[in-house]
Amino acid sequence: MKRWWLVMLGLGLLLFGGAGWFWHQYRQALVRPLDLDAPVTFEIKRGESLTTVARRLQRQGILPQPRWLLLWALERGVSADIRAGEYRLRPGMTPKSLLTLFLSGKVAQHRITLVEGWTVKQVLAALAAEPALKHTLENVPLADLLSVLQLPPGHPEGRFFPDTYFFVRGASDREILRRAYRRMERVLGEEWRDRAADLPLKTPYQALILASIVEKETGRREEQAEIAGVFIRRLRKGMKLQSDPTVIYGMGDAFDGDIRRRDLRADTPYNTYVHPGLPPTPIALPGRSAIHAVLHPADGDALYFVSRGDGSHQFSATLKEHNRAVARYQLGKR
Repeated sequence: MKRWWLVMLGLGLLLFGGAGWFWHQYRQALVRPLDLDAPVTFEIKRGESLTTVARRLQRQGILPQPRWLLLWALERGVSADIRAGEYRLRPGMTPKSLLTLFLSGKVAQHRITLVEGWTVKQVLAALAAEPALKHTLENVPLADLLSVLQLPPGHPEGRFFPDTYFFVRGASDREILRRAYRRMERVLGEEWRDRAADLPLKTPYQALILASIVEKETGRREEQAEIAGVFIRRLRKGMKLQSDPTVIYGMGDAFDGDIRRRDLRADTPYNTYVHPGLPPTPIALPGRSAIHAVLHPADGDALYFVSRGDGSHQFSATLKEHNRAVARYQLGKR
């Protein structure tokens, strides 16, 4: 009898010691860093179980022992609560922090930038080239774009605010454009409410049109208000805007990098050398600074400007001064 109790005691000690060893291994494994030397993107597909995810992580050499992750999830009662999406896994993460990430739904963010001065065609091309987006607009004519987006009808040029937009994989190109449209409406509304008095602009849309011209005329923000001032004074005086970017826009795909004399005489709706006032639509995406400049133009008497060739412009109040500036900076004469 005594020997039997000794055997039972020995077995109990072995079991207790084994349980203690297992518990120690389990706790250590939960805080041991994953096998990651650099950040990686890992996607949990919709409907995938944690077991399937853990095995994929093992096959990719990221999670050496999936059982510890599965046991931790079982202990917490969250095995079925992981959320689908892309996740950024970084060096130093542990099975504990990995499960926390999968439960949080803090999925990886992608970004796309709509650039100031882009046309809507360039915007659509950038969206089509982004692999993380769902593409739904490939065959949509420009004339139908706003209605397809379930936005108020009209021409889409200039209606999307240039900025960087973040999204998760699988978001659609339509979502990005709707966000950019709403942002432009908000910015334009804010700037219009705070506009200077007595401007020759009757609607926010007219301000948007002129802002797009200013955006294309100069890459220097510090010049935008001065260029806007030139155009505002021309509108007040009934002078043609004579803006080269409007001519280029009206030429469309025929533009080869040069504007010729015949192009300045071409009767397109956008040729501001031929037609007085504003063109019928914007010609590009204006940024907030260009919109602000148009609604707060710089004071002065300049009615002309010409590029100096370094990105800046020479402003002139009279045609005689302007012709001298053209001769100096464009024709190389003194």
